[in-house]
Amino acid sequence: MSSSSEPKAPSLKPWLRLRRGLEHDFGVVKVREDKVVDPRTQQEHPRVRMECADWVNVIAVTKQDALVMVRQFRFGIDAPTLEVPGGCIEPGEDPAVAAARELEEETGYRAGRLESLGAVHPNPAFQPNRCHTFLALDCERVSDGHQDDGEDIAVELHPRADVPRLILEGHITHSLVVVAFFMERLRAEARR
Repeated sequence: MSSSSEPKAPSLKPWLRLRRGLEHDFGVVKVREDKVVDPRTQQEHPRVRMECADWVNVIAVTKQDALVMVRQFRFGIDAPTLEVPGGCIEPGEDPAVAAARELEEETGYRAGRLESLGAVHPNPAFQPNRCHTFLALDCERVSDGHQDDGEDIAVELHPRADVPRLILEGHITHSLVVVAFFMERLRAEARR
């Protein structure tokens, strides 16, 4: 619900898809180029669309107030990144179930409590999927984890208070991980 002090958003017409392009299936993503028409000018434009599953990110906190983080190699930047556990939601799977599953598979930790922090669109310019963020509290290590084929993950514990420094010093650079911590902070501030 918007307040009367917020500016009214202009009404935008949807862009009509004229042709659906050939789809290329790469397993984790399907890519195609559609032809669409600009409702304002009626000109035709190509637009890339990447179909991905919805994702989950999990801010996992132990009973000792340490963050359970993962470090893994990311091929987009040809370097390892420090991230929160997460992954794809299986078709028909509840996001909370996927969050608990990904946390345990990647790290061997199980949450005592799981709380939804909300969801964002990773890049609505060409992706329709959402990334759901969860806060997992009272996490305890129950196994060595069960990484998927093609995953090589190192589990690290970091003091929860180090998050601002880790982001500001460039140790955490994955935008969806930064957003996850921002969502956690907004929820905490809203509760006060």
